[in-house]
Amino acid sequence: MELLTEELVREKLQDVMDPELRMSIMELGLIYEVDVTDGDIKILYTLTSQACPLGPVIDGQIKDMLHDLPGVKEVGTEVTFNPPWDPATMASDEVKMQLGIW
Repeated sequence: MELLTEELVREKLQDVMDPELRMSIMELGLIYEVDVTDGDIKILYTLTSQACPLGPVIDGQIKDMLHDLPGVKEVGTEVTFNPPWDPATMASDEVKMQLGIW
């Protein structure tokens, strides 16, 4: 059985897609913190905008994706807008290219 680690959680979060942009929330830089302690996972993340209507969808995807990992007891999520999301500094180079940011 695989050990539940921050690295494993981050790898699994690569599969969570922003429904509007159709890009990974990890590649977009929306995940700020991942904490794994004794089977409990806490995720601190942001959205592309404070008015993002699909925030609950993304939150549900995060929880669904992580509950499937072995050894998970609980998944907690928290949204923050501090600092605000900035694709120019937070997104991967591939995402910047796709969004036309350079």
